[in-house]
Amino acid sequence: MEESEYRKLAQVEDRMWYFRGLHGLAERALGGALGAAAQILDAGCGTGGLIRRLGPAHPGWAWTGIDLSPVACALARERTTADIRLGSVTELPFGERSFDAVVSCDVLYHVEDDGAALREAARVLRPGGLIVVNVPAYRWLWSYHDRAVHSVRRYGRMELAAKLGRAGFSQLRTGPWNTILFPWVVLRRKLLPAPRGGSDVRTYPAAVEAVARAALALEGCWTATGLRLPYGSSIFATARKP
Repeated sequence: MEESEYRKLAQVEDRMWYFRGLHGLAERALGGALGAAAQILDAGCGTGGLIRRLGPAHPGWAWTGIDLSPVACALARERTTADIRLGSVTELPFGERSFDAVVSCDVLYHVEDDGAALREAARVLRPGGLIVVNVPAYRWLWSYHDRAVHSVRRYGRMELAAKLGRAGFSQLRTGPWNTILFPWVVLRRKLLPAPRGGSDVRTYPAAVEAVARAALALEGCWTATGLRLPYGSSIFATARKP
């Protein structure tokens, strides 16, 4: 992404409804699989928002972050106390079986060889380790936002599941989210004029943020019953290394 997008991300990801929802999904997935102490890699950590949100709540989780952008790494080091490395998710500078979990939220769609990134995640995971992935959904939803953040692709659910399987993962669970707000996303990105300032990464008026957070909370109640949402703007997946 452009340097300006990283700086904008650092300014808003602690508050914007989307990141609150995404980080909450990641926390529930990790919390259901890990003990009180764990080694976690944030593969494509960006400006450190996930680590910043989950770190204080789980002091026994030791975080390492890696990102290809020097700007993102510098911001992540300023905003967290984690071990932040400069490097590529397709060539991770870590030994085999180094981590209990790998998180890759909104990263794979930037990577030309996403299969290599998933194979590297499998390599550095310990047996039984967890991978947590989030990607944007539906190729037909491609828009100004994808161009602004330098997307390479958007995904279908079965496509993501197949790529995880080919990388050697099992016990796959995939499903869409951001369902309630999906019509608004389609309207904004496909029917209305593109906004100034690049991507949709920004905070909204307090009332809008509150409604969006409430919508995601309602979705969380739905999925907690074991039901899968029918569609959404993103696909969230978890899988295990055998």
